[in-house]
Amino acid sequence: MALSIVAAHAATKAVEPPADSDRGTVSGFVEDAVSKEPLIGATISIKGIKAGAYSNKSGYFSISNVPVGLQFVVVSYVGYKKKEVAVDVPRGGGAKLRVALVSDTSRGRELTVTANRDEDKREISISRVNIPIEQLSQLRIGGEADIFRALQMLPGVLTSSQISSGLFIRGGSPDQNLVLLDGMTVYNPTHLFGFISAFNNDAIKDVDLIKGGFPAEYGGRMSAVLNITQKDGNRDHVEGLVGLGLISSRASLQGPLGNGSFFLGGRRTYLDLILGIVPEDPESPFPTFNFYDLNAKITQNFGEDDKVSLSGFLTRDQLGFSQPGLDFGVRIGNRASSLRWTHIYDPTVFSVVTLSASRYDNGFDGRNAGISFEVLNNITDYTLKAELEWFAADNLTVKGGYEGTLFNFNYAQFFEQSAQNNTVIRDTTALTIWDNTQSTFAQINWNVTESLSLQGGLRASYWTSSKDFLIDPRLAARMQVSENVAVKAAWGIYHQYLRLASAPDFSFFDTWLPSDNSVPPGRADHYVLSMETRPYEGYDVNVDVYYKNLANINELQQGNRGRQVQVSDVFYVGRGYTYGAELFIQKRTGRLTGWIGYALGYVYSQFDSVNLGRWFRPKFDRRHDLKITALYQLSDRWEFGASFMFQSGQSYTGATSTLAGRMPGWEGGVVMVNPSQRWGLRLPNSHQLNVNINYNTTLYGLPFRLFLDVYNVYSRRDIWFRNFLTTEGIPTVRDVRLLPILPTISAELRF
Repeated sequence: MALSIVAAHAATKAVEPPADSDRGTVSGFVEDAVSKEPLIGATISIKGIKAGAYSNKSGYFSISNVPVGLQFVVVSYVGYKKKEVAVDVPRGGGAKLRVALVSDTSRGRELTVTANRDEDKREISISRVNIPIEQLSQLRIGGEADIFRALQMLPGVLTSSQISSGLFIRGGSPDQNLVLLDGMTVYNPTHLFGFISAFNNDAIKDVDLIKGGFPAEYGGRMSAVLNITQKDGNRDHVEGLVGLGLISSRASLQGPLGNGSFFLGGRRTYLDLILGIVPEDPESPFPTFNFYDLNAKITQNFGEDDKVSLSGFLTRDQLGFSQPGLDFGVRIGNRASSLRWTHIYDPTVFSVVTLSASRYDNGFDGRNAGISFEVLNNITDYTLKAELEWFAADNLTVKGGYEGTLFNFNYAQFFEQSAQNNTVIRDTTALTIWDNTQSTFAQINWNVTESLSLQGGLRASYWTSSKDFLIDPRLAARMQVSENVAVKAAWGIYHQYLRLASAPDFSFFDTWLPSDNSVPPGRADHYVLSMETRPYEGYDVNVDVYYKNLANINELQQGNRGRQVQVSDVFYVGRGYTYGAELFIQKRTGRLTGWIGYALGYVYSQFDSVNLGRWFRPKFDRRHDLKITALYQLSDRWEFGASFMFQSGQSYTGATSTLAGRMPGWEGGVVMVNPSQRWGLRLPNSHQLNVNINYNTTLYGLPFRLFLDVYNVYSRRDIWFRNFLTTEGIPTVRDVRLLPILPTISAELRF
């Protein structure tokens, strides 16, 4: 597909008449004036004419059909001073620029989490949220400025609990989110307990979230896209950071290397040590927990038109829990790397080729009701992706590409119980699968008029194991109905071959397997209608209404200990639908900034073999979701912040009765719990308040910051999960609760 666009471009040049001698092209890069780090999403316009562009993930832009002669290029970016550059556009040719923007310290720490394109009313960015990393410093939990904490404070973005291994976006399960880090797929994007993501904020440059209706360049997922870009590193001088806190510590180092730069960062928590000295209730003990992560990146330029970067990512989590009748441990890890080459063929043609490898693994073991168990799961992928972008005209952009992935899946279960005669009864099942998928895509962005923009795309994919060839069309439109009001709409078909299911009582444990001949690919049809307006200067209001029809979704089969030889032995396959509305009100300027977000969402599923075939709401259905964030800058030294969250309780499956029995020769009886309606009950509503105070100063002439963060201010310990204890004479209900109030002090020194 990428080659076809090059051919089309060449053919266009061959058959078109010579270019207008009074027109040319302006292209180049936008970067930070000090670090030379590329700036993503900068706005570039030509003064006096209606022509403009935005810098892409590499900081590159191209504007066609610019009048020859002296022109003034205006470049702006959130948190930086606007810059105007004079350029002489040659006849029939192009002018190349490298624009360096200076950070605007006079703007303080104004927070903007939505991408508002003031200069171009034609931009289509439906259900899209962009988070400038430089402006997340006040959204801190446990001393950490965290990406996922910001994402979780947006309407329509949920976790099943404070402990969650993924985000639930608009009724979609975590496996339905495509998470990319420098082009490599990340299968477990959070650390356990949910309030810390797997991505070290110090290593990240840009976060782009699309909650629905995403374009054809993204595929293989049914719900949302989270596209994260790591920092290249400072090309001007060596700099570092050391952060120390009561929960975790982190460090990073970056600087010039050859004809480019490097970045290295790491983080480790010691929450397990802190909880060891905190008094706890024996009836409601704390879980033990720790994690670490590492980020690395090397970038090199080979001339003006070629750049190569090598990225690496490593995480590891461990969790343990013990109370009477229940002991378990969890181990989770990611390993990923990518090699990316960007090349400029000419000012209007830009390409990116990415070769990546990613592995996710987890292990879950323990003992419950006299039975020892262990579950192991891992997924490894090797991916080649090539993309080509053609800035065909000032109102037309064409993009296409190819993506191929080789997968390896492994899943195993082990159960063991001792009998009275000292014999051991074991039950083992295992499943290993190799597979691959091939995809191509093409899409266009066409600014039809000054007020109407259209985007159309097509994605084709082939999955070898089931021999499925699928076509996914995508459409989106934006209409500027008045100066401050725009209406947007999107529709698309999305298919997914990979499947994840979590054990129902432990929402953090993920099981990844592919679709095969026994299970058809998942499918989602997206319908999104959105309105954005600016009723007053500095205030933005966005309203989104959505509906998604879901087919071939899955639930993990519990208690199936037969020898599993295909995916249908592991999953039930069913259908579902989800719909809702989101309201987002944001104040972007002044000393007091922040937002209020509210989402009303409905999720329903149906499986022939679950809940007697009746429709039910999944465990992650959280009907009402309210988020409030407030940030206040008292002075250059003092900053205050607070966030509040209220959600409907998580669904769970209750119990109607128990059945006890004993096999001859066994040590004790086995008690079985008869469940009630699937996820038919709700835990109490969940709500939490977090506050933070930041103090900025210097230490030996170096920037130094002190942080006081209070997590869960009024110490409401939400229920993690509800367990039915059957080891005693009379079965009892036991609630496993989450963390109490947790104040932390941390410090950050930059050098």
